[in-house]
Parts: sequence; structure tokens; C-alpha cells
Amino acid sequence: MGNGETRVRGLAARAGGWSARHRWAAVGIWVLFVVLAMGLGSAAGQVEVKDSDQLKGETHTAAKIIEDAGIEEPASETVLVQSKDGSVKATDPEFRAAVAAVVKAVEGTGEVTDVKSPYDTDTISEDGRSALVQFDMRGESDTAGERVEPVLNAVEEVQKDHESLRIEEIGGASMMKTFDDAFGDDFKKAEYSAVPVALGILLIAFGALVAALLPVALAITAIMATMGLMGVVSHLQPMSETASSVMLLVGMAVGVDYCLFYLRREREERAAGKDAQTALRIAAATSGRAIVVSGVTVCVAMAGMLFTGLAEFEAMGLASLMVVAVAMVGSVTVLPALLSLLGERVEKGRIPFVRRRNKGASSESRFWTAVLKGVLAKPVVSVVVATGALLAVAAPAVGMKTQQLTLDQEFGDSLPIVQTYNRLNDAFPGGSDPAEVVVKADDIDAPEVKSALAAFREQAISSGASRGPVEIELHDEQNLAFVYVPLVGGSDMDKATESLDKLRDEVRPATLGKVEGVQAPVTGQVAGSADFNDQLAGSVAPVFVFVVVFAFLLMLLSFRSLTIAITSIVLNLLSVGAAYGILVAVFQHGWGASLVGAEGVGAIVTWLPLFLFVILFGLSMDYHVFVVSRIREAKLRGLTTKDAITHGVVTTAGVVTSAAVIMVAVFAIFGTLSMQSMKQMGVGLAAAVLIDATIIRGVLLPAVMALLGERNWYLPKWLHRLPDLTHDEAPEAVTAPDAREGEPVRV
Repeated sequence: MGNGETRVRGLAARAGGWSARHRWAAVGIWVLFVVLAMGLGSAAGQVEVKDSDQLKGETHTAAKIIEDAGIEEPASETVLVQSKDGSVKATDPEFRAAVAAVVKAVEGTGEVTDVKSPYDTDTISEDGRSALVQFDMRGESDTAGERVEPVLNAVEEVQKDHESLRIEEIGGASMMKTFDDAFGDDFKKAEYSAVPVALGILLIAFGALVAALLPVALAITAIMATMGLMGVVSHLQPMSETASSVMLLVGMAVGVDYCLFYLRREREERAAGKDAQTALRIAAATSGRAIVVSGVTVCVAMAGMLFTGLAEFEAMGLASLMVVAVAMVGSVTVLPALLSLLGERVEKGRIPFVRRRNKGASSESRFWTAVLKGVLAKPVVSVVVATGALLAVAAPAVGMKTQQLTLDQEFGDSLPIVQTYNRLNDAFPGGSDPAEVVVKADDIDAPEVKSALAAFREQAISSGASRGPVEIELHDEQNLAFVYVPLVGGSDMDKATESLDKLRDEVRPATLGKVEGVQAPVTGQVAGSADFNDQLAGSVAPVFVFVVVFAFLLMLLSFRSLTIAITSIVLNLLSVGAAYGILVAVFQHGWGASLVGAEGVGAIVTWLPLFLFVILFGLSMDYHVFVVSRIREAKLRGLTTKDAITHGVVTTAGVVTSAAVIMVAVFAIFGTLSMQSMKQMGVGLAAAVLIDATIIRGVLLPAVMALLGERNWYLPKWLHRLPDLTHDEAPEAVTAPDAREGEPVRV
């Protein structure tokens, strides 16, 4: 092809062409879509994931039995009354007076019910120096945190009158309030700061206010539209707050990235002397196509979460998939229309200092040109060194230990309630959150059922699974019994899980299991964690296979090269492995943990490895598709493979670096949160994107492609029948090299 009229036949090119010709219609349709999506979402309301749908296994069975019976378990609270120096015992008058004062104070608030004195329930520690006053919050457990403040204040007043004793409250409601107070604003700040951080980086990247605002505006509108769609879709697939946070994170990252790719290419073509119309057509046919390929690949990766069978993961996967799809559509439809409308005004609000830097050869281009020169001169050495470094970084991942983080692991000593949690666990191992056996029978008062319940209570202690006291709460009307068993091991999840296994595999079959028609699923925090781990472990293989196979097929169809499809998968797996290694090194082994405030965690939160794999595999495709598309484009223009690699990597270095810096900055914000699980997510994502945009795309990809040479474009004859999705290419958009060998003209 010559340098004449660009042929545009692909989906992205046609969409961009139509939008540029019907500018106001395209903008109007987008605005209408966002408003309608938000309106429909608001009218439909969002259905949240129910407890009974959170997990499969026994936890699910127990929650379903409770839900079907119409029993709403209240939020339980506990007040720990403890001698500070051990000199006062529970039998002493001063201790008894403090307990009586606590009972009177909490009852006086009118917010509690079923207050139990430790002298009635025998919840006094073995050493006699600690006791528990237990009660339930009135009203729904989900909103108990909003009503617990008067109760906390009442307990604090009692503490003031008894200096020799420690009087502290802990429970579902008080923890809910403490976390909301401490970290609710934390999340909001992180989410709100993502926008100005992205805008600041874009200002430096573009040197103009209007150009920088466009990607942010489109990302925000995509997020707003998706929030509305989540409300509608939640009636089929319930959503959650976590899904909303992940959607915002992914939406901001890909929304800005996609617009950045498109806008940079349009400006690049304009700077090379193309007229506005031609520049837009070329951007649509090249970057627009890369966005579509990347977006579809990311959506497929996110869809992998739907195979976990875990409601929370399914909600995250669907929400992320939707925001990526919306951002992708917005980038290839409304963005060309806006660029066509703005014309030269896209350069408005220039930042002089940044502008001067952008006019010349940027330091970025010089840096990557120098790196590439070395990489392409010695590709074997580059592959060996880069691969060796990544495998070394990934090595710690072999010993990865995953678990649901306990309260002290999640929050450290940053909250007083964590110290209360630890003191209560020391005095009453397993007492702060006992296992709960939900016993359902045809007749709960039948002699054989009562006998089995008594035998279960006795054997739970004699087996060593619990030290007691084991409490039984009957619901005669619903033929249910709740058996509360404090597990030996307490906050030590490994030991507590051993106790749970004894309860499920030994005690239950020998007692309740012998009575016909009795169901007795075991639930509670430890059981929930164990069931979650089992479910997650079973879903790793299908999710992994689904994501890898579909990503491979998409790359094969998009580039019609078996080699590129294979190398893209291998390189992505390397970057994910390196991210795992960094996570394990920092959060499990504590290497450099103090730098991110992660001392003493000792484990990776259970859900993170699979979540990171899906997210990173999707996001890594962004850069890969963008860089390889540019290399292939240059190759079609007639450049040698080596020159095409140089051209592709150097001309995309600026935009890939800008995109990576935005992603790293947005993810790193979440790495500053106090919750260790969020910190792990932020650090893992930020590290992986950084590795991906530098070592993978800047060193390993060009070195591997240089070694493969013409074999990069290999497609066996028997695969030629596959659909051809490469027709969006616009090879005439590439500037040929100048007289100096291998050095492309800067555009």
C-alpha cells in the first residue's frame, strides 16, 4: 500500500469513522446511555450477596437452614471484665460489683436484649481473673454497628469507676463500627485520590489540560454507567461492596489506558503532518483495534472469576467485565467524536514546561532507544538475564501460604479492639467466635435428638476439640437448635481448623449423625474460612485453564501467529509469577515489610492469588496487544523484523510508560490502606504492572521476538482456516526508517 487514503474495514475503524462523521449523535448517545444506565440502576436498586449464597459447603447449608426458618441471628456483643494485674478474682466483691454495673449499664441503653451474667453462664476463665458479660443487639444484625455507640459509651463509663479492672467491649456490632470509623474514610480517600493522581500523570504525559481531562472524563462516565448497570444485573447476579471497589479500580485503570492509547496515536499522526481526518482514521484503525482486542481479552480473563462458584468472586468478575466492556466501547465510539469536535482545541490549557519537553525527543524515548539497542545487540543474553531475574523474584511463591487473615493479622495493633480480641482469646480460647452447629430435626424435642445433643456437647470437650462451655440454644417452633462450641486454637487458624475437623469428622458422626433425619452443618468464622479455602482450591484449575486457553485463542485470531499467541501467554505467566514472589517475600517472609507497614502478617489472604491471576492476566494484555500491534503494523509496512521491533517498542514506550505509571499509582494508593488484605492487593497489582511494563515489554518481549525473527509470524497451514481478525491494520501509518540503520524517524 502507498501513503494514500487509509483503508478501514474493521469494527474499531468503522466505529471511529462513524463517530467522527456523526459527532454530536455519538456524544449524545453516550450521554444518554450513561444517564439511562444510572437511572435504571437507581430504579432497580442493588441486590446484595446474601450470607447463604456467599459459600458452598456446610456454611451455605447452615445459612440456608437459618434463612428458611426465618430466624434472624442478632449481632452478639461481649464485655470482657478482667483483672489488670491478676490480684482481683471473679469471686471478689469488687469484680462482682463491676459485672453488675456492666449489666445495668448496657440494659439501661435500651439497645440490647438477652443480657447474660458470667455467674449464670459460667463464662469465667480457668484462672478466675476474667469473665464475660454477653448480650445481643436489638434490630437487624447488618445495621447493628450504627446503633452500638450508646452501649460502648455505657461500658466506657463503667471502666472509669473500676481502675483495677479492664472492662472492654467486643463483638460483631462494635467491630463493624470500629472498622467503619477507622477505614471507611480510608477507602473513600483512596478512591477519590485515584482521579487527581491519574489526572496529574496525564497532564505530564500530554502537556495539555483538555487532552489530559478526556481520558479521566471517559473513565469516570464508564464507571458511572457501570454502577447503574450493576444495579440492574444484581437481580440476576447479586453484587457487593467489594465488587464495587474492584470495579472502580479496574475501570479507572483500563478506562484511562484505552483513551490514552487512542489519543496518543491521534496526536502522533497529527504531529507527523497528517490532517485531522486522516489522523483520526489511522488512530481508529490501529489503536482502536488494539483497544478492542485488549478489551475482549480482559473481559474473557475477568469472566474466569465466574467459574469459582463463590458469590463474592462472581460479583467481582461480572462488575469488572462490565466496566471494561463499557470503557472499551466508549473509547472507540465517543472518543473519536470528541476529538473530531475539539480539533486543535484538544491542545488547550498547555503546560509550558511539560510542553517544551514533549516537543523534543523525550527522555523516555532516548532511554528506551538505548535499552533496545543493547537488547537487540545481545538478545540471548537479554533473554537469559531477564528470565533469570524474573524466576528469582518468583521463587518465593513456591512456599506461598494462604489463609483468611485473623483480626490481628489484618489490622496489627493499630486498633484497641485488636488488643481486646487477643486478650479475650488468651483467656477464653475460641470463645470470641465459637463454631456454630445448626441442628435441624423433624422434632427437636424428641428424646433421641436431646440425647444426641447432650452426647455432642460432652464429646466436643472430651475429644479435645473444645474446652467448653458448649451452649445449646433451642428454637422449638422451627425445630432447630444452635450449638455454640468454642474451638481449641482460638485465633491460631491452623489449630482451630484441626479442632473444626475433629468436630465435623469425629464428634458429629458419633452423636448427631446417628439420628435419622437430623441435619447438623457446622458454621462460624473458622468453618467459613475452611469452606472458602476448599471451594477456592477446587476452582483454581478450571479458572486457570479457561483464562489461559481463551487468551491464547484470542491472541491467535487477532495476530494470526501461533508464535505470538504462545509467547504472550508465557510472558504473562512470568509477570504473574513475579508478582506472587514479591507478595510472598514481603508479606509472608517479611523482607522489606516495614517499608509498606506489613510486619508480622505471615500469610497471603486466601482470595488474593486467584484474584491477582485473573486481573493481572487481563491487564497485562493491554500493553502486550498495544506493543505487538505496533510491531506487526511496522512489519506489514515492509520493515525488517528487527526494525519493526525497534519501531514498535520505541514509539509505544511513552504511552506504555504513562499508562503503567497511572496504573501503578492507582494501585499503590490501595497499598497505603491499613487493612493488610487491601495492602497486599495494592502492592501485588502495582508490582506486577511495573514489572510488566518494564522488564517484560521493554526487554524480554523485544529480545524474544528478535531471536525468533521471521518465525514470529508462523501460522501452520492447517490453522489458515481460522477467522481473520487482523483486517483493522493500517500499515501506511508507520513511518519508514531513515538512512541510519534500525533507527526510526520520531513521529
